[in-house]
Amino acid sequence: MSAVVGTGVTGRGLTLQRGERTILAGVDFALGPGELVLLAGRNGAGKTTLLRLLLGAEPPGAGTVTLGDRPIAEWEPHARARSLAFVEQSSETPFEFTGRQLVAMGRYPHLPRGAGLRHDDELAVERALAAVDAAAFCDRPITTLSGGEQRRIAVARALATEAPLMLLDEPFANLDLEHALQLVALLRRVADAGHGVLVASHELNLVAPQCDRVALLHGGRIDASGPPESVLAAARVTEVFGVEAIDPAGYFPRDFRLP
Repeated sequence: MSAVVGTGVTGRGLTLQRGERTILAGVDFALGPGELVLLAGRNGAGKTTLLRLLLGAEPPGAGTVTLGDRPIAEWEPHARARSLAFVEQSSETPFEFTGRQLVAMGRYPHLPRGAGLRHDDELAVERALAAVDAAAFCDRPITTLSGGEQRRIAVARALATEAPLMLLDEPFANLDLEHALQLVALLRRVADAGHGVLVASHELNLVAPQCDRVALLHGGRIDASGPPESVLAAARVTEVFGVEAIDPAGYFPRDFRLP
């Protein structure tokens, strides 16, 4: 089954428990085409777990995940990989792959088993590398790259898949200010092109202004979901994060923008 832009993923009643701890307790969540969504919450709120359930990487204890019009468990792995691209929070690369080789792996779901890259695949890899400004270091072994450079390669690999849905777990970790701003702008363009983009991140000030929707995960449930300016209202920020949301009182925070 081929992936088509327009596919959405929906979780209903998602529940997961680890030992005595309930991570998710009846979460309803949907990601559709053309939207950029920020998933936010405290450390340990279950953001990574929710992403893994939506990807089909692990089954929920209760509830269902549907990709398109079928349960995600019914999707053949290659077809699922063509529909859902994922950027992990962190990943280990035990072999001396170059950045380019890792990005090329994003094309594997499109290839017959054992086949090499075709011209169109190579073009997709080049586009992905250019999108994250990685051309200058992509031919070096991944183990020689900085943390920020490795993050950019990870994002490029997901972009190379050209999946209609992209899920990213803390993609801004280790990025400098310029490349963090570039990544936010890139994800906005990806969503505007018709893809669904879900970003789990603590970078509220960086991501929320560009999002169509913010979903707050708190107490095992989606506490609120909607436009950033309403979901991140002061009272709810205090409830979920235990901090005050106040207007700037001095020089900081600054409003950084790309030129």
